[in-house]
Amino acid sequence: MLPADWIEHRRADGELLGWMLPHGEGFRVFDLLGRERTPAGAEGPLDWLVAEGLLEELGIGYLADRWTLRLPDGTERPVRIAEASSRGVTVVADEYGAASAVGADPERFRLPFPVTDELRPA
Repeated sequence: MLPADWIEHRRADGELLGWMLPHGEGFRVFDLLGRERTPAGAEGPLDWLVAEGLLEELGIGYLADRWTLRLPDGTERPVRIAEASSRGVTVVADEYGAASAVGADPERFRLPFPVTDELRPA
């Protein structure tokens, strides 16, 4: 569930890029998976324009990357993101690129928003 104080940021064509959270005199930024993307070395909260620029630079391309999902039993599966919203994130199993095969019906996993460290870049 999206926290009430998160401010969405969209690029010029209306595509949602992420959110900014008021923090002190500035903002922290979060991507479409709900992960904080404020730079670790940032001294304090970011200025509004810097926060917007960070989300613009981040874009949405990372959603197309391969990811690794750690299942409750500790095993790991390669996955791709099928859907990302503040209502949750759906990933599909992608062993050997099967998620993009025509006619494939890959196993799906529904994750809460924001995602936890069970989902990480491959």
